[in-house]
Amino acid sequence: MTSGRFSPRAALRRLVVAGGMVLSVGMHRASPQPRRPSLPFGIPASDVPDQRLTLPLDHAERLARARLSLDGLSLGDAFGQQFFRLAPVTLIDARAFPEPPWDWTDDTEMALAITEVLTACGCIERDVLAWRFARRWAAAPDRGYGRGAHHLLQEIYVGGDWREVAAGLFRGEGSLGNGGAMRVAPLGAYFADDPDRIVVEARASAEVTHAHPEGQAGAIAVALGAAHAWRHRAAPNAGKGAALLRFVLERTPAGPTAAGIARAAELPPDATPATAASLLGVGEDVTSMDTVPFSLWCAARHLDDFEEALWTTVSGLGDRDTTCAIVGGIVALAAETTVPARWRAARAPLSVG
Repeated sequence: MTSGRFSPRAALRRLVVAGGMVLSVGMHRASPQPRRPSLPFGIPASDVPDQRLTLPLDHAERLARARLSLDGLSLGDAFGQQFFRLAPVTLIDARAFPEPPWDWTDDTEMALAITEVLTACGCIERDVLAWRFARRWAAAPDRGYGRGAHHLLQEIYVGGDWREVAAGLFRGEGSLGNGGAMRVAPLGAYFADDPDRIVVEARASAEVTHAHPEGQAGAIAVALGAAHAWRHRAAPNAGKGAALLRFVLERTPAGPTAAGIARAAELPPDATPATAASLLGVGEDVTSMDTVPFSLWCAARHLDDFEEALWTTVSGLGDRDTTCAIVGGIVALAAETTVPARWRAARAPLSVG
């Protein structure tokens, strides 16, 4: 992570040179000699010094599981988005396969940015992440970003300090929305072997846009859920979902989001999705505490079946692209073989790089 004030120039200095390969922010460009990419803001490439950064020895393995989570997240996002249409309940009850292609939203757009930063840096460099978020927003601003996100990302894109802009949202309280949670599962997969590090990195990934502690708590909870799903993917199914919720609660900061997860953990095994949705919320307020508990309950209930997990999640309606993105990013790590090939074919291609 970085500290101090943000500037586009400082963000762009976070170029990684490793083993003769230039890894620009979110991009891999092979060259016999390190070279500099063209830069925005009119900054000469010669003004940007190389910064050497040691990536983890198991970086490739970490990225493989992060990309697996990203695949599940984007499928969930695109799937859930298809049910913002007339008579969604009828379509869901019939398990009607939505007409492809399935377009994805800002949930996936921002998860792609996180994965790109992890690829380049092996950690969350917040200034770099802020710039990646802003670049992706500028390239596709119609992905379904909320009003606050539009304002924040536009300010960052034109050179604003993300620390000041994020802290100034919502009358100076910062956002407690579900945006930090919707995009973070690949990070939990990348740091799956280090739960304490997950808390630090997930908070860093959220605070670029969500200055409120609850917005950060949601990101921490989802990242922990993704890590647990990966670490226990081969464990017997009995009790695995309950164990995931307990694990998440151990490290999620106290507050309304954690309280909602605790309620989810107390629901009886025969609780229906409708009951869970009514008690936990389904993201209609677009807040962390109104989104994350139900999403984790759905993931914990169906860790062994990706398709069933997503149909259960979307049946709650609400902010269904986001709840499905969270669940997809977690369950893909535990049940990769259950991800339907037909769904991958239906999803619109991802724009990586």
